[in-house]
Amino acid sequence: MERLPTHPGERPHESDASPGPARTAPPTPPPTATAAVDARGIVTEWSEGARQLLGYPPSEVVGQPAARLLADDAGAAALRDAAGQERWSGTVALWHRDGRRVRRELLAHRRTADGPVTEWLVVSAVTGAPEGETPAGTPEGEAAGSEASGSGTPGSEAPGSEAPGSEAPGSEAPGGGTPGSGRLGEWAFRQSPCVLAVFDTDLRLVRANAGMEQVLSLTEDQMRGLRLPEIVPHPVSDEAEAKMRRVLEGGGPQHLRAGAGPAGTGAKDGWSTSLVPLKDPAGRVRAVCLAAHQRLQEHLARQRMLLLSEASARIGTTADSGRTAQELADIAVPRLADFAAVDLLDAPRHGGEPSPAAPAGPLAMTRTAVRSVPEDGPAASAAGTKTLYPALSPVARCLAQGHGALYEAADPDLVRWARQDPGAARLPGSGTHSVMVVPMRAHGATLGVALFARHRRAEPFEADDLWLAEELTAKAAVSIHTTRRASREHTSTMTLQRSLLPQTLPDQGALDIATRYLPAGTRAGVGGDWFDVIPLSGARVALVVGDVVGHGIRASATMGRLRTAVRTLADVDLPPDELLTHLDDLVLHLSADEGGTDDAAESAGGIGTTCLYAVYDPVSRRCALARAGHPPPAAVTPDGAVRFLDVPAGPPLGLGGLPFETFETELPEGSLLALYTDGLLAARDHDIDEALDKMFAALARPAKTLDTVCDRVLTAMLTHRPDDDIALLVARTRVLHADRVAAWDLASDPAVVARARKHATEQLTAWGLDDAAFITELTVSELVTNAIRYGRPPIQLRLIHEDSTLTCEVFDSSSTAPHMRRARTFDEGGRGLLLVGQLARRWGTRHALTGKTVWAEQSLSPG
Repeated sequence: MERLPTHPGERPHESDASPGPARTAPPTPPPTATAAVDARGIVTEWSEGARQLLGYPPSEVVGQPAARLLADDAGAAALRDAAGQERWSGTVALWHRDGRRVRRELLAHRRTADGPVTEWLVVSAVTGAPEGETPAGTPEGEAAGSEASGSGTPGSEAPGSEAPGSEAPGSEAPGGGTPGSGRLGEWAFRQSPCVLAVFDTDLRLVRANAGMEQVLSLTEDQMRGLRLPEIVPHPVSDEAEAKMRRVLEGGGPQHLRAGAGPAGTGAKDGWSTSLVPLKDPAGRVRAVCLAAHQRLQEHLARQRMLLLSEASARIGTTADSGRTAQELADIAVPRLADFAAVDLLDAPRHGGEPSPAAPAGPLAMTRTAVRSVPEDGPAASAAGTKTLYPALSPVARCLAQGHGALYEAADPDLVRWARQDPGAARLPGSGTHSVMVVPMRAHGATLGVALFARHRRAEPFEADDLWLAEELTAKAAVSIHTTRRASREHTSTMTLQRSLLPQTLPDQGALDIATRYLPAGTRAGVGGDWFDVIPLSGARVALVVGDVVGHGIRASATMGRLRTAVRTLADVDLPPDELLTHLDDLVLHLSADEGGTDDAAESAGGIGTTCLYAVYDPVSRRCALARAGHPPPAAVTPDGAVRFLDVPAGPPLGLGGLPFETFETELPEGSLLALYTDGLLAARDHDIDEALDKMFAALARPAKTLDTVCDRVLTAMLTHRPDDDIALLVARTRVLHADRVAAWDLASDPAVVARARKHATEQLTAWGLDDAAFITELTVSELVTNAIRYGRPPIQLRLIHEDSTLTCEVFDSSSTAPHMRRARTFDEGGRGLLLVGQLARRWGTRHALTGKTVWAEQSLSPG
C-alpha cells in the first residue's frame, strides 16, 4: 500500500525529538492478508498480503479447497461454527508453504455479491517478516511484537517518544500517591464510555478501547493491524476511511453521522463519530483517533434485543439436552458474560411454589456445558463433572426462590460459599468480580441452574443483564424440558408398544414363523404397527399384520385396542372378510367416542388403520385372506417363484359402509408367506419398484431358517434407520397329512352315537392314544347327540391329531349354535356341554356358509 505524503523534505517516520544517530526508515508495512472463500469452501481470491503471510502464490491456492490450509482440527471446527453466522473470528493454525505451522488471528465476514452467490472474506494483519513469522527471541521479533502490541505511540518510531500509558521516571508519587499522567491517560483511554480507536498513518488500527471492543464484539488483538473496512465491511467504514485520509492530509477533524456496527448489522443510527488528528510536538499528524458517541443505555438495550433475537435461532436446534445447554453457554459468551456454565439436576423437580428458604440439604448436579474467554482462561469444572452445592450457597438459594440473583465479589453469600466449599470456584476464580445465578425452570419443573460471570470486562452485571440472562435461560430450559419429555414419552411408548406385541409365538403345528419389529428412527416417535399369530380350531392358524395411522403413545394405545379386538373376533372363528367388517365398525365407534376430545385430530380413534388377516388350514392346505387398505402379502413356492397374492384391496378401517372380500388359494407344503407393513417399502433412496425387486430377490434366496429370511429382507431394503415403523412376519407352511385326520359321515339317528364312539376309540388305538379314549368317548357322544337332536343332516365326525392336541369336530347343516347353561337339580338334560367344557381344554363353534362345526380340544399327555 502506498504511504501517505509527508511534509516537504521529511523522510517518512523521521523524528526530530532529539539529536542522535541517523536511523533508517522502517519499510512500508505489508498489506493485509485477504482471501475470499465461496459457499463450497473454494478459494476464489488471494491477495499479496496472503502470499506474504503463508508463502503461496495465487496460482497455487485459487480454485483449491480452503480446508487444505488448515493445520489442525480446530480449524475444521471453526468452519462448522461459522455456518449460519454473519461473522467469525478466532485463532487457527495454518500451513505455510515451507511446511511449518503458522497460528494467526483471522476475521471472516460473510458477504453477498451481485445475485444469490454468498462468499466469505477472510482477513488477517501481516505483522511479521514477509515470508512468515519472525522467530521469537530475536531483536527484530521483539521489536515487531512491541509495535504490534500497540505499546508505542501510534505511528511514531522516534527515539525517546513515549507510548500512551508509559511511565516516565518519577512520574508516580512515592508511597503510592497519585499515578503519573501516562498511566492516567491509559486508564482514561481504556475505560472511556466513548468508542475510541487509533489508526496509524497507513490507516491500520493500533489501539481500541473497551467501548470499541463491545460495539464490534471483537477484541483489540483481533482488530490490530487491520483497516476499518476490513474490520467492518460496510459503506460507512469506507466513508470513515476516506475522511481519515483527509485528516492525515491536513484537512482537520472530520465528522460522520453514523457508526459501523458488527458484520450483518449495517450502520448504527444515533451515533456521532468524530475523526481527529493526533500530532507530535512539531505539529505533524502521526495518527488518527476515531471517537464515537451514543446514548449508552439505548445501545445496550439494542444489543440485548439483538442477542435475544439471535438466541431464538441458535438455542434448541437439536433434540440433545447437552447440546442445548452448550448453545446457551456459547451465545452468552462473550457478548453477555466472560464465563457461562450450565449445571443440570439428575432428576428434574416438579411442582411446588418457590420458597424464600434454602433447601434442607445440598444439591447434586452435573456440569453439562461450560464456556469461557479466553479459551485458556481461568479453570472451571469441565463438562460432565459432578457438582455438590451446599444448602446455603447462592445456587441452592436461587433454586429454592425460583428467580435469578446478582452477586458482587464481596457479597457475603459468595464469601460464605467460598469459605464453606473451597471448590466453589466452579466459576473462574481469578479476577471474577460479578456473578449471575439463574434457575432453569420450564412448565413447573426445575431443571438446573445457569451461572454467568465477568472477569475480563470491567463493568459489573446490571438488572437488565439479569433480565437478559433469565430470558436466554428460559429458552434453553423450555427446549431441554421438551427434549426430556419427548425422550420419556418415546421410552414409555416403546415400552407400551413392545408390551402389546406378542412376547412369544404360540405353539402350533401349521406354520413355522419368524417376526421382526423395527421402530421408526425419526423424532415422530413409535407408530402403531403390529403383528399377531392366533391359533384357531381345527389346527388352523390366523396371521395378522396391521398399521395404525400416526405415532406416539396414542397410536400404540389404539393398536392395543385393535389387536385385542382382532383376537376376540378370531376366537369366534369369523371368516376374514366378516372379521374386518366388525373391526371397521369398532374403529368407527372409537373415533366417535374420541371426537369430542381436544386431541381428536391426533388420535382419530384409528381411522385409516390398515390390516391384513389370513387363515391357513394345514389339513386342506388352503389359505383365506382379506385386507383393509394393507399392502398385499408375498408368496414364495417351494421352487422359488415369488408373487403377490391377488387379495382384493379393501378400504382402510374406519371409512364404513364399504365391503371387504375374502381371497382363497391353495399353498403347497413348504410355501413361504411374507406379511409386512408399508414402512418396509417406504425407503428414501429407491422407488417402489426397486424396493419390490429387492424384497422379491431376498425372499427367493434359499435359507435354512426363517430368521435368516427376515434378516435378508431387512438388510436388502434398509440402508438407514426407517422413517416409519416396520412389522415383518414370515411363515412357512406345513401340512397335516391324511394319517393324522380321520372323518366319518353319520346318519341323523340316535342309534349312530354308539357307532361314532366305536369309530373314535378304534382311531385312537391306531394312533396309540388309548389313554385319551375315555374323555374322547364322552366328548364324541355329547357332540354327536346334540347334532342329531338339534341339528340337521348331513352330519360328520372328524378327529385331528396334531402333536400334543387332539381335536374332536362334529359338523351339521344347522346354523343354530349350542350354548352352555346351568342345569337345575331335577333337569334330565343340559349337562352335556358343561361336561365337555370341564373335560376339554377349550371348545367352541365355527360357522360356514352352510352349517356349523362344534369342536373340542383336549391336551394329550407326553409320551
